Amino acid sequence: MTNPSAAPSVTPSADPSDDPEAFRERAVTTLVTARDRTTLLTSCVEDPDLTAQHSPLMSPLVWDLAHIGNQEEQWLLRTVGGHEAIRPEIDGIYDAFEHPRSERPTLPLLSPAESRRYAAEVRGRVLDILEGSALHGTRLTEAGFAFGMIAQHEQQHDETMLITHQLRKGPQALTAPDPEPAPLFTGPAEVLVPGGPFTMGTSDEPWALDNERPAHRREVDPFYIDTTPVTNAEYQAFIEDGGYENERWWAPAGWAHIRGHSIHAPLFWSRDGKQWLRRRFGVTEVVPPDEPVVHVCWYEADAYARWAGRRLPTEAEWEKAARHDPAGDRSMRYPWGDADPAPEHANLGQRHLRPAPAGSYPEGESPLGVRQLIGDVWEWTASDFEPYPGFQAFPYKEYSEVFFGPDHKVLRGGSFAVDAVACRGTFRNWDYPIRRQIFSGFRTARSAGAV
Repeated sequence: MTNPSAAPSVTPSADPSDDPEAFRERAVTTLVTARDRTTLLTSCVEDPDLTAQHSPLMSPLVWDLAHIGNQEEQWLLRTVGGHEAIRPEIDGIYDAFEHPRSERPTLPLLSPAESRRYAAEVRGRVLDILEGSALHGTRLTEAGFAFGMIAQHEQQHDETMLITHQLRKGPQALTAPDPEPAPLFTGPAEVLVPGGPFTMGTSDEPWALDNERPAHRREVDPFYIDTTPVTNAEYQAFIEDGGYENERWWAPAGWAHIRGHSIHAPLFWSRDGKQWLRRRFGVTEVVPPDEPVVHVCWYEADAYARWAGRRLPTEAEWEKAARHDPAGDRSMRYPWGDADPAPEHANLGQRHLRPAPAGSYPEGESPLGVRQLIGDVWEWTASDFEPYPGFQAFPYKEYSEVFFGPDHKVLRGGSFAVDAVACRGTFRNWDYPIRRQIFSGFRTARSAGAV
């Protein structure tokens, strides 16, 4: 089944009092875009594939489908709209904190047909509520925040379902055109980011989530950062040099993990004679040398950086490289400016099912010349997931607060699997440092005084 070529959804940036109808239209667009993608991801396989658990790391696809509808019902129908519950008896079944993913196949889940009907009924009522909402009056409704939050939630689960499709065994079920061929990138390998303060985070992006807030000044020493993400060819050099066999490159926990799980290459890679192959959405192909490496964990990214004589950038360094405009000493919404993402800026929205070649999207580069900071692959940073100064949980602690601490590492920038509504220069993702099924890559950095 071919991925529709609809434009990615957008994130509002204007004062809702100026044009509330524009916010209403954006809310409708983002909700519809998310539902179209959910439909694609759950209609391209038969029911047995929807109800099966393709990995203990992931939920059955049918759980995600009904969970999307249940979250929408709880927040938009009940909380914003004040309506009676449609299916209160399933709230516990689809509570992500009550049941770990490995247990979800044992729950009395709605069938695929029931899940579709339920999600559709909720959506129909939500659109009626949105039509009559003033989009102001409370923090939850201001600028349509609750509707944007739910659109982001659905797109995040769409990304999760796409990961499940990648883990699924069997013939190809999803197709999409490849990114446009790009000339071989011949620009500088790294870019100098000047030291000094910059504004990190946001206090005025209407649909920004709690962990992106508030805006605050952060001081960063001068550093160099890779112009593009690390490529498959560059990562293969690490493998061929015995990177997975040399303990000196690895953090102790990382060394124990790769040895204990016999990891010798990125997830989904296999050796065929002298060449590397990978499995991508049901198709086995030669690993393309010029694409950013994907499906590596934090420990692998950290080990590669040590081997290369470099390090992973901190989260603050990554954001300064992505948002800081030295000409105006201001932080932009995206590397290219304040405009919403367009296809020429970044590889987003599942338009393609793979990263674009390193060096693509020159129109999306930062003022300093760093490319592909948004889209293609999530980028591991050196930083633990921690709250910003002045953080306030909203609208519930379980979105961010319960994950703060040293157990989770921050990823930035999104991937080809992320929709624009859930990806911006301030957006923060996080995961365990052992995770590899996610669409994760990285770029490296070095302090300006390092050689």
